[in-house]
Amino acid sequence: MFAGMFAGAAFAQNPRVFSGDVSDSQCALNVHSLTRSHQEMLKSKSMGGTAHTCSVYCIEHMGGYLVLSAGNDVFRLDREDLVHGFEGQKVKVTGVLDPKLNQIHVLKIQLEEEVQSGKAR
Repeated sequence: MFAGMFAGAAFAQNPRVFSGDVSDSQCALNVHSLTRSHQEMLKSKSMGGTAHTCSVYCIEHMGGYLVLSAGNDVFRLDREDLVHGFEGQKVKVTGVLDPKLNQIHVLKIQLEEEVQSGKAR
């Protein structure tokens, strides 16, 4: 009985803050991008004219999902209800990383500029 409780506690993690760009998996994971970004799609204007419209298009029409692109790391974001609307923007995400799924359980998300200026949503 106690072994089960301790095994579950081993996987519990404290929330961390992750910084990066909210993107779609299609661009961030090089499905149709060579630079892990929206650069090629924005040049061709085939999926919108901004990082936001490109991400929304890829999620709605190409089977992508929301991710946080943080340098060379790409993390899936699990709370679409909190994250939707931040596509194409630099953010700070407070959440818990599930390393097996490479997914962040999002607790809070803020624009990076709001965090720097002390504003909160």
